[in-house]
Amino acid sequence: FRTALDLASGLGQVGDAERAWKASYRAAREAGDTAAMAWALWSGGTLARQRGGFALARRLLQLAADLGELGGDIVVRGYSLAGLAETGRIQGDYEAVHRLHEQLLAEARRRGEARHTVWALEGIAQIHRNTGSYDTAYALFEEAAEIAARAEDRRGHAWALRGLADIVSVRDGDVERALELLSEAETSCRAMKLSSALAYNHKMRGNVLYRAGRYSEARDLYEQALAEFRAMSEPRGEALARLGLAKALAHLGRDRAETAAELDDLARVLERTGLRHAREMVTRAQEEFGVRTEAAL
Repeated sequence: FRTALDLASGLGQVGDAERAWKASYRAAREAGDTAAMAWALWSGGTLARQRGGFALARRLLQLAADLGELGGDIVVRGYSLAGLAETGRIQGDYEAVHRLHEQLLAEARRRGEARHTVWALEGIAQIHRNTGSYDTAYALFEEAAEIAARAEDRRGHAWALRGLADIVSVRDGDVERALELLSEAETSCRAMKLSSALAYNHKMRGNVLYRAGRYSEARDLYEQALAEFRAMSEPRGEALARLGLAKALAHLGRDRAETAAELDDLARVLERTGLRHAREMVTRAQEEFGVRTEAAL
């Protein structure tokens, strides 16, 4: 299942990934291999989350966790529970999944699974960052970066550096340090051909420049990230890049009615997909630019 795993975890080859996990599942079912069926469903759930199909992701990942338990494969069960936790975190359901993240972190530490430990640390860090606990988030991202570097987990290290750059930017206002961290992360993303992580890196670079009031540069980065997300059919990233671009363009003099229409459309998209945190970000943008309509209330 390594092919399906790699394709679904950031290489951007969505069609191939879809075919790979379904073929893996059919082969495992014909062979009566319960654990292998669970791994295939985990790949399918991972891909569904990447494509914004959160309800399908939860269904597939829960089935994978159940089959993992039935087949006695604690690793696939753990990865499937981790996938459920990440799906809830991405949607902004922090209260429901924070405890599960902590549980999975404890299990990963106990088993000495470095990559899984890094994943859990980064997830908990993101929850703290999104709820305003910047110091705690920074410490967790820092620990994740150190563990990932020792374990030669370049993907995990790149995500941790991105998280550190975000905190350095929003908490400290240190633009140059944030951009340095993102440049280091980008090197790994390009070396491993991680198209999704690279697009999020570019979107974060846009965020850093936007916070610094460098709106023209931020606009260019958001446009680049938006094109990258659309190329890989990544709706969450697309929505976040659209939001950043709309805000940058508003500062650059875009017509107020156009800004209002763009933010209204984004609000509807995010409401439909259930991305709570991102939806709240749109609401704040509508209030910031004074374009919140009755339809958005």
